[in-house]
Amino acid sequence: MLTDHDIYLFREGTHSRLHDHLGCHLAPAGDGARFAVWAPGARSVAVVGDWNGWNGEADRLQPRWDSSGLWEGSAGAARAGHAYKYRIVAGDGATLPDKSDPFAFFCEEPPRTASRAWRLDYAWGDADWMANRRARNAHDAPISIYEVHAGSWRRHADGRFLSYRELAEALVPWVIETGFTHVELMPVTEHPFYGSWGYQTTGYFAPTARYGTPQDFMYLVDCLHRNGIGVILDWVPSHFPTDAHGLARFDGTHLYEHADPRQGFHPEWNSSIFNYGRHEVSAFLLSSALFWLERYHVDGLRVDAVASMLYLDYARTGDEWIPNRYGGRENLEAVAFLRRLNESVYRDFPDALTIAEESTAWPMVSRPTHAGGLGFGLKWNMGWMNDTLAYAREDPVHRKHHHGKLTFSLWYAFNENFVLPLSHDEVVHGKGSLIGKMPGDDWQQFANLRALFGYMWTHPGKKLLFMGSEFGQRREWAHEEALEWHVASLPGHGGVARWVADLNRAYRAEPALHQLDFAPEGFQWVDFGDAQHSAIAFLRRPRAGAPALLVACNFTPVPRTGYARGVPSAGRWTEILNSDAAIYGGAGWGNLGGVEAAARPSHGQPCSLALTLPPLATVVLREPDRG
Repeated sequence: MLTDHDIYLFREGTHSRLHDHLGCHLAPAGDGARFAVWAPGARSVAVVGDWNGWNGEADRLQPRWDSSGLWEGSAGAARAGHAYKYRIVAGDGATLPDKSDPFAFFCEEPPRTASRAWRLDYAWGDADWMANRRARNAHDAPISIYEVHAGSWRRHADGRFLSYRELAEALVPWVIETGFTHVELMPVTEHPFYGSWGYQTTGYFAPTARYGTPQDFMYLVDCLHRNGIGVILDWVPSHFPTDAHGLARFDGTHLYEHADPRQGFHPEWNSSIFNYGRHEVSAFLLSSALFWLERYHVDGLRVDAVASMLYLDYARTGDEWIPNRYGGRENLEAVAFLRRLNESVYRDFPDALTIAEESTAWPMVSRPTHAGGLGFGLKWNMGWMNDTLAYAREDPVHRKHHHGKLTFSLWYAFNENFVLPLSHDEVVHGKGSLIGKMPGDDWQQFANLRALFGYMWTHPGKKLLFMGSEFGQRREWAHEEALEWHVASLPGHGGVARWVADLNRAYRAEPALHQLDFAPEGFQWVDFGDAQHSAIAFLRRPRAGAPALLVACNFTPVPRTGYARGVPSAGRWTEILNSDAAIYGGAGWGNLGGVEAAARPSHGQPCSLALTLPPLATVVLREPDRG
């Protein structure tokens, strides 16, 4: 039951456990359910459902005495699995379309829109993972994320979705084979329109019923955890759809959203914007975020479209927006909410992650709130993504004129705790697949893609790759179809998959590739100025005691022999990665396992070696053991 303290926190906007009190809660013995809903503008509220014939007179709720706007009551005949909604009469006497429960744990499968009475009991088997995940999510850990859309990763032969349990049985072996450390699921929160990919959410506490029950989704998370794989969820507090059964004008007023469309309507997505300045809305969103971490053992939240929250004029022009109280374009209420969100997550789940998809130069996104930051753990590096893909699209003969796009990211690489994302957004809406962006003939396209991935995995920052890209799918992503699994075993595509797997294994095994991802001490240029040959070379350094790595990239189809580059120590540098190896579909140029470095100073280093730098390739060499 709600206590006075709960009401105080709710009104203050800091309650992060509202899901324990609001919504539908079945009695332990199975006889009936208790309901609570926030609808301060309502004249009356009733629960209608399967058990009462959807009769609005049968189970009326009563307003609390404390003017909190909460309505409460019980329905003795309600049982687990029953569908229900709230029938709300607005303050002006109008009966609204029946509303789904904002706190529902489960919903009917779309296109049906009712909530379902449900319990969240589950026998978890991931105790070892949960006890040790702090190290898996740490800033000095290897974090390589495989982004997945559950409805289109695989499908049955007849086009039906895989269930959460079927997805678990197929996905886990593939993630193990390809070596990713985490899976990021595009939004699984309930959404009426499948074509929104989950980004138009109505059920902020319910995994979509398209793929099964809440327990089925728990099984998916549990299965991933028991196999050493973390789970990150896309979470969307930036906007919500205007569907009649959802949050929009929930009690006949603009309850969750701003009333003024210059603040409350998103022109880019044709959706409503949360009123972050309303404390009860803040508490609703905080509770949603912590709910997934608590009840579903999720390891992190990737917060969608943060830029759209931070700027009042986002996707607007002229008089389409209202300045803040200081006359600026910053959404002060959203900033306060995001800080509160991150403080709440890291207070209660210090071993979890929050990740911002933020596409502007807003400062200190991934810095602590006590230092003036927004408090996220990580931030997507959209600048790196845009510049790198723009460079990769260029014909190799022209790349020397665009060399700065390849090297510019290192000027700001340590301003934030960055994730390097090649996400779903880059392979949809006519943008084509990653391999389709690569210039040249078939061989050159595959070689370019392998070289790009080699550069990505050795560049400072955590990694994210969208499904299908790991085997070079040629068709751009289509949410109504499964990936092109029939090509995954073909020589060129299979070679890309083996290369990604080996990159992930090296990324895990080599401290130099992950320990100091967010520190300048972990990176040193050897040569960033060889624009004429479209080549770069740099060192990745670990903490003391582990070997450094030399990375060299050649973005032309011309092999370079005797390519001298400076290194910090003499002896045999072992070639541990070469994207041109025949096993990946390459031409087989390389360094026969390693190169001897001698005490000949070069590039500001005390020693140097002479590489064979393969065409359109990335090679990585490990420093000799100094023990």
